[in-house]
Amino acid sequence: MKKVFFTFAVFAFLLTDRALSVSYTVIDLNPNGFGRSEAQGVVGTQQVGFGNSSATGNSDHALLWSGSAEAYVDLHPSEFLESYAYGANGTQQAGWGSLTPGLDDYHALLWNGSSASCVDLNPGGFDFSQAYATNGTQQVGYGAGSATGDKTHALLWNGSAANYVDLNPGGYINSYAYGISGTQQVGYGNGHALLWSGSAESFVDLNPPGWDTSEAYAISDDQQVGIVASFSLPYTYAFIWFGSAESGINLNPSDFSSSLAYGTNGIQQVGVGWGSSTGDYAHALLWNGSADDYIDLHQFLPAGYTRSCANGIDGFGNIVGFASGSGLGTHAFLWQIPEPATLLLFGLGAVIVRRPRRK
Repeated sequence: MKKVFFTFAVFAFLLTDRALSVSYTVIDLNPNGFGRSEAQGVVGTQQVGFGNSSATGNSDHALLWSGSAEAYVDLHPSEFLESYAYGANGTQQAGWGSLTPGLDDYHALLWNGSSASCVDLNPGGFDFSQAYATNGTQQVGYGAGSATGDKTHALLWNGSAANYVDLNPGGYINSYAYGISGTQQVGYGNGHALLWSGSAESFVDLNPPGWDTSEAYAISDDQQVGIVASFSLPYTYAFIWFGSAESGINLNPSDFSSSLAYGTNGIQQVGVGWGSSTGDYAHALLWNGSADDYIDLHQFLPAGYTRSCANGIDGFGNIVGFASGSGLGTHAFLWQIPEPATLLLFGLGAVIVRRPRRK
């Protein structure tokens, strides 16, 4: 049985701004016999992602974990070649699957804890679609086909292929949705981070002054996270917004060349960064709302792993992602807050995050 590797003392901040010393329990979620796995989303005691092994025909299968490598459910629907889970909330998991090798015929998928529960969300008139997050009743992602003039449009589903909203703003060539919290959704379109409230007309352009492009990947309450970039600079920078373009904060630490923020629980943010302090290797990062207040999560991993990424954080502060190293492969990991600490940390609801994957 795979168990905890290491426990380290770290600091997390309460809503009262009072520091509490807690410990991360680092758990390798890679199931026995799997050659590769990644965790993308977390909510409470459940984690979602994907992995492959000889048992899956070496094709990626969507996975649902319950806190350990052994406690997982293979969500893969038999009619699909590959499948991926990116978000979870309540009893729902959201992701997508591919039908034919070498073709972009992806279909957004919705599960309720089992492979048999899978719902194909691909709407009529769409050649492909992908879902990345759910708030427990609605799902977000994007798709394209004759219904969109063959342009990619951000989509908001209500549990079925026929019941969806096209979020693409008027005049926009394309758009993508990656995160949802309550009645709001985030993503980007025409190179600018966007915030919606359930309709195409409701969008807010989050692109901050002084930056050429931006993308939003996750949302919780009034906080949105993603990246910004400038045409004059070679890297992207992790960024946080509070509902408007002017509210943005650059999260890139001073000794990092580049960073990306993939998840938030409304208080803290997670993602990845690299620079002189990491030997230019990608390291999973946890921020507390500013560039100067961050923790390098890579330090808590077992020896041998050289690269890591944090993809999601839930309302209790539990974090998921993956790490890789020579001879070790790529393994899904859970940075878990022990039970006593969870009772004190973050009195928030479930938060779903995902890391974009494109083919």
